[in-house]
Amino acid sequence: MPKIYEYLGIIFLIYTDDHLPIHVHAQYGDFENKIELYYESGELVELVFQRVRGKKELPAAQRKQADALVREYHLSIVDKWNEVMVFGRKPLFERISKKG
Repeated sequence: MPKIYEYLGIIFLIYTDDHLPIHVHAQYGDFENKIELYYESGELVELVFQRVRGKKELPAAQRKQADALVREYHLSIVDKWNEVMVFGRKPLFERISKKG
């Protein structure tokens, strides 16, 4: 499960045995959500936060930060998803220290 981003203590991962729709897992300590990205005509139209079995959902502040990061980096997330899921390569990990 490659780690693709770290942002304000939130770790973003792609699980190598995952499935469509394109999504990332956001972990913050014992908390985790799956964030699905939905597109229409090449435009991001919706992010859907899903529960992860056995995990508590992200606290409100971290959920807001995760939402902001995914919206800002959604094209890069799609590229990293393809690297992992299509090409079987480990994507570049990025640590982001500034709020967007």
